[in-house]
Amino acid sequence: MIVLGLYFTFAAVQGDYGLFKRVEVRAESAALRLELAGLQAEVARMENLTTRLSDNFLDLDLLDEQARHLLGLIRADEIVIR
Repeated sequence: MIVLGLYFTFAAVQGDYGLFKRVEVRAESAALRLELAGLQAEVARMENLTTRLSDNFLDLDLLDEQARHLLGLIRADEIVIR
């Protein structure tokens, strides 16, 4: 009888549905929620940039910034210091 009680106690603490597993799952859930929030912010930022470079709404300053950054373009009257 004592062995059976010890088995159930052990299972309740360290089993697949035990206390330790519950704490582990909650910690993983919190970490995944933080990662989700970061990814949602990144998606919102990218959607904003996509909208600003679309045919319906063209942000010339952003277009100029992207051309300079990605293509390394400069105007003829500018001096680049590195």
